[in-house]
Amino acid sequence: MKLSFYDLNFADLEAVLKLNNLNTSAASVLFNWHYKKKQTVQCKENIAKTSIDFFQDHYDFSLPEIDTVHESSHDKTVKFLFKLADGHKVETVLIPFHNKYSICLSSQVGCAMNCSFCFTGKQGLHRNLSTSEIVGQLIQAWCWLANNRPGEERILNIVFMGQGEPLHNFDAVKKACEIFLSKHGTSIGIQKITISTAGYIPGLKRWREEIPGVNLALSLHSTLKEKRNELIPINKKYPLTEVLNYIDQIPLQKKQFVTYEYILIKDLNDSADDAKELGELLAGKSAYINLIPFNAFPGSNYQQPEHDKIRQFKKVLDTYKIPTLIRATKGDDVLAACGQLNSKKTIQHSAQY
Repeated sequence: MKLSFYDLNFADLEAVLKLNNLNTSAASVLFNWHYKKKQTVQCKENIAKTSIDFFQDHYDFSLPEIDTVHESSHDKTVKFLFKLADGHKVETVLIPFHNKYSICLSSQVGCAMNCSFCFTGKQGLHRNLSTSEIVGQLIQAWCWLANNRPGEERILNIVFMGQGEPLHNFDAVKKACEIFLSKHGTSIGIQKITISTAGYIPGLKRWREEIPGVNLALSLHSTLKEKRNELIPINKKYPLTEVLNYIDQIPLQKKQFVTYEYILIKDLNDSADDAKELGELLAGKSAYINLIPFNAFPGSNYQQPEHDKIRQFKKVLDTYKIPTLIRATKGDDVLAACGQLNSKKTIQHSAQY
């Protein structure tokens, strides 16, 4: 059985070449071909025939298959349903901003965290994604843009906020980041990658020594134990105080912040007192708050607060001098907004590719 080329970071690739007595200079050629140029067929240019034959015999260059594409009628958001080799499916979202895109990547098929505000959690966890399945989402989305929106293939930000808890699949996510950051390939800037976590402490323990300096976002959603237990059940095992203790130990670069995500749910966590508790918790930290109005999904009993309530919540936080943004909802008409991803559910008006 062939191994996937896309499971190799640059150091791995050099090691494979060296171990098999092949010229290690082929590593930069291959990374440039597959990651900078986004070529999806095996590279057969500017490398020795022995190297070409070796990779043809031992490595697979296939990518996750685009099963379905949903394009928002409200904005330029694109949601992909990818079919994996074993038949499982995951979703990926391209989010437009200023004539560029952020890509929201999935790290697992389903999710074990079972957060009550998130549609993905209703699937349960089926398995982790491999590095190649994570990296493949970016390459295929880029190629789709090149073919369907030529001139717009500018994916400048990567967020691990799709299906799954990224730190629950630490090794594959870490290696995907190394590939994205490689100067030989996509050369994504270190400040352009964000990994979101619900507060999975085993992953946070490893973060300081192993994750290569990318941004961290914490799904916070309430400072109060009872409310956070309802929203994020792993809070019972990994309480917020312990989570914040590990986050506070992460060294930050100049002008780098930890983002705290806060989904606003009507009559649950949207009061002025909730805002004050949040402000007092984060005051003085290198913090940035994303306020995310709840996005409804099938079967949910939660509702989005009125716009005035959301603005009042932010107004309270402003008194604590914490940079706060109300995140605009994009792609909700195709269930592509925050918390709406679920690869077992389908929607109408899909475009087949």
